[in-house]
This record gives sequence, C-alpha cells and structure tokens, in this order.
Amino acid sequence: MQPTSVSSTTGGAQIVALAPLRPDLCERAWQTVPHPSLPLVATVHGKGVTVFSLATLFSHSSLTGGHTRSVRSAAWKPNLPPHKLCLVSGSFDATAGVWRWDGDQAGGEGDGTALEREVTSANVRNGGNDDDDDDDQDSNAGEDKEWEFTLVLEGHDSEIKSCAFSPSGAHLATCSRDKSVWIWEDIGASEEDDEWETIAVLNEHEGDVKAVAWCPDLPGRNARRRYSPDVLASASYDNTVRVWREDNDGEWVCVAVLEGHEQTVWGVQWESRPRAGDRFPRLLSYSADATIRVWTLKEDDEGDEGGEQGGRSALGGIPNTMRRSLREEWMCSAVLPAAHHRDVYAAAWSAQSGVVVSTGSDGKIVLYREDLEEEQVPTSAAATTELGADQPMANAGAATEGDEPMAVQQPTAALPGSARWKIIGTKENAHGPYEVNHVIWCKRYDGGASARGEEEILITTGDNGIVQPWEVILDKQ
Repeated sequence: MQPTSVSSTTGGAQIVALAPLRPDLCERAWQTVPHPSLPLVATVHGKGVTVFSLATLFSHSSLTGGHTRSVRSAAWKPNLPPHKLCLVSGSFDATAGVWRWDGDQAGGEGDGTALEREVTSANVRNGGNDDDDDDDQDSNAGEDKEWEFTLVLEGHDSEIKSCAFSPSGAHLATCSRDKSVWIWEDIGASEEDDEWETIAVLNEHEGDVKAVAWCPDLPGRNARRRYSPDVLASASYDNTVRVWREDNDGEWVCVAVLEGHEQTVWGVQWESRPRAGDRFPRLLSYSADATIRVWTLKEDDEGDEGGEQGGRSALGGIPNTMRRSLREEWMCSAVLPAAHHRDVYAAAWSAQSGVVVSTGSDGKIVLYREDLEEEQVPTSAAATTELGADQPMANAGAATEGDEPMAVQQPTAALPGSARWKIIGTKENAHGPYEVNHVIWCKRYDGGASARGEEEILITTGDNGIVQPWEVILDKQ
C-alpha cells in the first residue's frame, strides 16, 4: 500500500475492509460512537440514531422521533450496569436528547446477558429465517423493546454540533453554532430520575464551536492538583482549541488557547494510551487546513503544586491568597506528515498501539506511528531551548488572573517532534467517491476476531450511508 508521502514512511500497515454493518443507512451518516464496554456502536444520520451490534454486524435498534432536525452527534453515558444503556443525541434543533434502554425487562442476570440476547434478536429481525418459530418468537420479543426518550436538554440558541460525557459520566458537554460550550451535571438520585442542571456556560470562542472532548481517566491526568481531574477541550471555527478546567471554587475556566491552525478546527481527540512516566495525555487537533497537530502540556519539573492542595499552602494550612494564575502552557509539539489535500474531518488515537488514524474530505484513511525511541523529554527550560522546542510567547509567565490564557504558536519547522511521526499506511477512496466524515478505533467482537473484545478495528462513516469496519494489520515496529 503506497503512502502519500514516501519520505515520511516507515514500517508498513494494511487496511483491510471487513463486511459493512447492515442495513445500509441510505443517507449521509455523520459519526459512529462505540459503547465504552459493550459490543455496540451508535451511528447518527438523518433525524435519529441507529445502534449496531459489533457481535452480529446488524442493527440492534433505532432512536427516532426525538428531534425535528438533523442529529449530528451522540455520546454514550459510561459506568452504567451492563443491562442498562443511556445515550445522548445532539441535534441541529438546538437540543440534546436523553435516551434510555433498560434490559431488566428482558430478564437479565445483571451481567449483560439480556442485552446480548437483544442484540441477537436484532440480527434475526433483519435477516433471520422466517420459517423458524423460535426465531420469530425472539424477533417479536426484540421488536417490543424500544428506547425511551426521557428528557430534552434545552438552552443553546442554535445547532448543537457535538456532545460528550466526562469519564465518570457525571458531566455532559455540548457545543453549538451559538459559539458556546455548555456543561451539564446529572444530579438525579438515581439513573431513573433524569435530573440535569447547567453548571457552566462557556462563551469565550469567537466562532461556532465544532467539537468537545474530555480527557480520558489516565494516570497522568490527575497530577494538576489545583484543579479538579476533569479536563475539557473544544474546537472552533475561530481556528483555535481551548482547554477548560474547573477551579477550586467550582468555576469552569479557560486555562489555555491553542493557536496554529490556519482554518476551522474540525475536532480534537485526547491521547488514550498512558504515557511513560505518567505524563499528561497529549491532544490531537485536525483542521480544514489539512493538517493534524499534536499539543503537549508543559509540566512543572518539581511537580504541579507539590505542596499545595485545594488552594491551600503547605504552611500550616493557611489559604494561599497569592496562588499562581490558573493558566497552563501548551505547546504544539508536532505536526503530522502531510497526507491529506483537503479538510481533515476526524482523527483518533489508538489506546493499544498508539497509532493515529485520520480521514476527511478527500476520502482517504491514513495511519501514522510515532517513533518513541527518538522521543526526548526536556528537564529544564534551558534543555527545552537547546532542543529547539516550542517557545512560549513573551511575558507569558507573568500572566495574572485577568489575562488571556496562554496562546502558543510556532512555525512547523521549529517542531522537533514532527520528525518522530511517520505515515505507515493509507487507503484511498475508502467510501468510493464519497467523503468520509468520521473514523474511530473500537474493539472487535464478531466471529472473525481472534480475541473477541480485545483486538482493535477501525470504523468509518461516510456520505454514502455505509458504516464500514476495517481490520488494521500492523508490522512489528
């Protein structure tokens, strides 16, 4: 398989098409989101969502009738019992819908068995043998089970472009054409209560906010002690990425503005694989300028506020009224090798291999791998300068509470990390002549898996309405 940039190629990888998920959606599909623990994915298209089983490769169920305009995003709520499902859909009707499925009614044992039975019945429903009475009985049982549209979250003034749950499931972020990011909290006493409240409205972007993403719960995430663990990133039509955190007073604040893209930033994805030394996860951003950037948090050598917890100093627990500004220094540490000639609509980081995949308007799937042996970690400001790494803006260290958060921008040639990334495989025309709107890594559960629920595959979603799984065969590095 010929890569786009021969000079930036090492090793090799094969991208092999598997059987597409059935049935075809027969209309433009925007995004496919894997369930965090079950063999299910949710694909948004039209005014609804179709849930597919990764075990049977057929549709499991459909979510329709909750929205009056196109649905463009969906998010699974994590950390629920395996027989219960909760999904939020974000729509151009300016609302987010909360949907629930309760497998208890199917007589489950609390271990997901009931849900697996529903997945199987969905397969029978779409392609089973009508002459088999038992299959007909299972099919009817499945058809009686439907999603419940339990709540509408209202507040945005315009189209919702993206939604995402925090790792704990306690917070939901939505973003919109109205240039705002909203953070919602589930305050219900139980899952059945469905009580949500708005805890923050973030209005600092200067253009439509295209996407939001929460930092995954990795070991390096919780080192920044002057904040809560949750970290949110947002991408915007104003060509920037913003990083948000909750401070010790419970206020959500912008701690960094990441500048460097020359056109709309279509989305962001956090690194999902733990880093050596439990360093903070990096962030990917991808843009209409056909580039993909890697952003790295500059962490304090002595540890972040090693003696300070909850806004108090180490001196007798006296409140520290002179605490440092709630700002972070993020640097663009790499620009991935040029591969796309049009907008990059999606990119994702593998939790297993660390391989990055991207796709976009040119219909191409591209794989990139980082040579970790070449990675060097500067241990001081002097070392950072010596390596020719990114330099912060002048007077950045003197930021105060009222200042604009750190904004860092460097020329691509000054980024030594770029040389570590190589293209290892490409797939041209992945959906024929159609644009590919989304790509994501997920676990494989079908009969062709050598280790069910352990090995990874790719799933792409395109304008042709096909939800296409791909096997990725990596050469040993």
